[in-house]
Amino acid sequence: MTRNTTAGRTKILPMFGALLVAGVALGGCNLTGDGVTGSVPDDYRQRHPIAVTEGEQSIVVFVGRGRGNLTETQRDDVMGLARNWRREGTGAIAVDVPVDTPNSRSAQAVYQEIRGLLTSMGVPGHAITKRAYNVDDPRALATIRLSYPKMAAVAGPCGVWPADLGPNIYNPNYNENKQFDNFGCASQRNLAAMVGNPSDLEQPRSETAAYTPRRTIAFDRYRRGESTATTYSEVEKAKLSDAAK
Repeated sequence: MTRNTTAGRTKILPMFGALLVAGVALGGCNLTGDGVTGSVPDDYRQRHPIAVTEGEQSIVVFVGRGRGNLTETQRDDVMGLARNWRREGTGAIAVDVPVDTPNSRSAQAVYQEIRGLLTSMGVPGHAITKRAYNVDDPRALATIRLSYPKMAAVAGPCGVWPADLGPNIYNPNYNENKQFDNFGCASQRNLAAMVGNPSDLEQPRSETAAYTPRRTIAFDRYRRGESTATTYSEVEKAKLSDAAK
């Protein structure tokens, strides 16, 4: 009887050891808790946040000493700035005009044309501010600079390396598998530069009104049991051969 009991214990011990090893191995696969990935508290979106601030939009108009009016390209630039100001401007348009320069007389005439062009594009007169400035380098061609404040998204600065990325006793983040400080900065900075409307980062835009004439036609077809898809009579004519029909 004693011999059978000892034999049974001999069989149970290896089985218990195998189950214990399997449990430890499976427990090491759990990465949702305080494992390797779960122990990384750093978030690049918090380390390099995108801030909505007030920036500046500007263009430069070159003025020769013998020409007192805008070129066709310069007129397009000024009109484009006026359109953008109406959509995104948060302050007045400042026009910096040079004084005491060889082309200062022409610059004054060009300023009058710029002001009239801005007014014709819907910019009120009180939103145009003229500022005189002196040129430090007399050899440089003095220009007229137009600028206005607008909302902008910024992030960074990038390229900050406070610690060595390699293993060393002064950088415990390497052994703890943490993100380095500059990680994610370039992505945040590029996203801030690409966003068209910085307010979209804070809140969604309101929905615009639906196109009522087209919606009415679609509802009428739906009530009659007809297809609501849009058909174009010129589609078949645009195909190069009968193979696509």
